Amino acid sequence: MSGAAGPGRAPAGPGRSPLPCAPRPAATLQLGGGAEPARPGVAVIDLRFPRGAAADVQEIVFRNFYTAFLSMRVQRPGPAGSRRWVTCLRDYRLMPCPHTEEGSQDYFSLRRHQMLCDMDQVTAVRFILRQPSPVWLHFTIEEVQIFPPGQKSPQKDFPSWLSQLSPPEQPASLHGELPDPEKVSTEVQQMWVLTEVIRARQAAARIGRFDVDGCYDINLLSYT
Repeated sequence: MSGAAGPGRAPAGPGRSPLPCAPRPAATLQLGGGAEPARPGVAVIDLRFPRGAAADVQEIVFRNFYTAFLSMRVQRPGPAGSRRWVTCLRDYRLMPCPHTEEGSQDYFSLRRHQMLCDMDQVTAVRFILRQPSPVWLHFTIEEVQIFPPGQKSPQKDFPSWLSQLSPPEQPASLHGELPDPEKVSTEVQQMWVLTEVIRARQAAARIGRFDVDGCYDINLLSYT
């Protein structure tokens, strides 16, 4: 699950649990100065670990809800024991086209190697969501889970019936039963030539009714 994945996600299995964290509701940025505040299509979600704890992040999994682009910043240790915000992801595309449904509710997985900075000793994560399209009034990300090193995200499950087909129900193999492509091509060309010959004969038959002794009768042509 390195990028967008299909809808539906399996629960975490035994021995794999995400880090405890508390994401805040998305805060939509607004521009004042007019009769009504304008929405620039930007929202922010802050996520912190309990009691100010720090964690090493291996993978972040979430479900999209009509967010077109995602940027991320993490809070990490700075000089002299301070904490500083560092950009670790910039304008990651979640929807191929902001105006259409594709990717709008898919699951995504962002791994450590995709980040622009070190993901150790993270105390907070800030998700910056962008949706430039005016089509969607509300956009966010949901079901955010953060996994430490040594754990993988829950994998998508196929329907159980798909992996439990009995042998008679297995689709038949077509290997060895397909016709020779060169033979098919030759037959198609012959059919095309035959069609052109028939079409030419039909055209000649339509013109022939004006033919008088090998030439055209002007009077017949002028009255048709």
